[in-house]
Amino acid sequence: MNDTAAPHDAWTAREELAERMIPLIGALKRDGDVVTSLHGHRLVGLSATGIVEVHDRVAQLGHEELALEDTLAVIEAIHALAPGASSLDVARLVEGHRDSGAPLADHLAQALAPAFGATAAEPTDVVLYGFGRIGRLLARILIAHTGGGSGLRLRAIVVRRGSANDLVKRASLLLRDSVHGRFAGSVTVDEEAEQIIANGTRIQVIYSDDPASIDYTAHGIRDAIVVDNTGRWRDEAGLSRHLESTGVARVLLTAPGKGALKNIVHGINDQTLTPDDRIVTAASCTTNAITPVLKAVDEAYGIVRGHVETVHSFTNDQNLIDNFHSGDRRGRSAVLNMVITETGAAKAVARALPELEGKLTGSAIRVPTPDVSLAVLHLTLERPAVKDELNDYLRRVSLHSKLRQQIDYVESPEVVSTDFVGSHRAGIVDGLATIANEQDVVLYVWYDNEYGYSCQVIRVLEVMAGSHPIVLPERREVTPHLSLLHI
Repeated sequence: MNDTAAPHDAWTAREELAERMIPLIGALKRDGDVVTSLHGHRLVGLSATGIVEVHDRVAQLGHEELALEDTLAVIEAIHALAPGASSLDVARLVEGHRDSGAPLADHLAQALAPAFGATAAEPTDVVLYGFGRIGRLLARILIAHTGGGSGLRLRAIVVRRGSANDLVKRASLLLRDSVHGRFAGSVTVDEEAEQIIANGTRIQVIYSDDPASIDYTAHGIRDAIVVDNTGRWRDEAGLSRHLESTGVARVLLTAPGKGALKNIVHGINDQTLTPDDRIVTAASCTTNAITPVLKAVDEAYGIVRGHVETVHSFTNDQNLIDNFHSGDRRGRSAVLNMVITETGAAKAVARALPELEGKLTGSAIRVPTPDVSLAVLHLTLERPAVKDELNDYLRRVSLHSKLRQQIDYVESPEVVSTDFVGSHRAGIVDGLATIANEQDVVLYVWYDNEYGYSCQVIRVLEVMAGSHPIVLPERREVTPHLSLLHI
């Protein structure tokens, strides 16, 4: 065999293994509402090439290399065991099996025990009020999660009519995205019914400029959660107008709320949600990115004080070219300038994590990139930290702790912002950039301020609807391995 044939044969063998996974992954999702992933990267709906790519991607992002043979063996065993509705991290199940030394079937039977007998959640209608950057990404995620009519069901979007061919244009924006790529599936329109049809999901398009005047029941929508992603109303008085419309039960705002509204960062304070909370907010993208990392560091080392500097991609609120803007500096061209601006994210952390009240300051720089931002955390700690120990702790937090859906970790000298487009995590710690000098620490946290934040919003939605799946393997407590010099 010549030298050029060997790599191609290796690729063909990997592709064949991935092809064998596809019907099993689909059957688990379709028959049991079981979602499989590798360190947060979903396998559902991927092609054989896509499955191979995910294996390579998680290795490139610093996780332990995962052989497709091991993934296939675990997926085959999961399919045979037929667990109930759950979210299963196959990579972590593979790693757990390696560490256990037990037969695969026995290890999985124990690791998946909480999922046996778990049933899919009752369906909950969801309405997206607004259909901008976040609204369309929420729609993509909701459509991808649709299965068997259970859990969250995207039923409608509410927008202001923009033109005579508004429906077609809205569908086109859902189908094509300059940052996140083409929608995975088909998008068509039913102009007579004023509906967008995406992968079989019929989405009613409702035209209105008044959140209080819509009869959702006329479209068969009842007890819906309205997700307001317009940002026009941020206090209880404004958002409560949604509750005046027929068919609405609760409201979730995709922005920081004002007043006494609960600002929920999933993984941090979502357990405080109750059925009596009819209006809540999902805080901001930056607050979601930094709060989990700050909590992990505070639990292990204690935070005395800190400053958060966010290097943030420009947003639709800024001008493409210089023009009047009510905000300071935001009138200057977003695509030509770095723009210093304010951020309330540091103070907002305390809304979800009261123990950091008064300890953080923050500022922001908007930069000419369309997506993915970077938070630089300058922290003074109660206990000294060593770089390798701190990084090892945060890496293990990202893999095993209660914050593993929020925090990711990467060690690569080559990664840049675009490598994190589409990340499902709220924030990704860049381990090679960490600076630790006794009590003074600097951490760099990447975050997809669009998609990663949208995933956090969906998680809050699932908690509100009682449909957040069991996540397995179960978390375990993670503590830093402190050197003898610092005990």
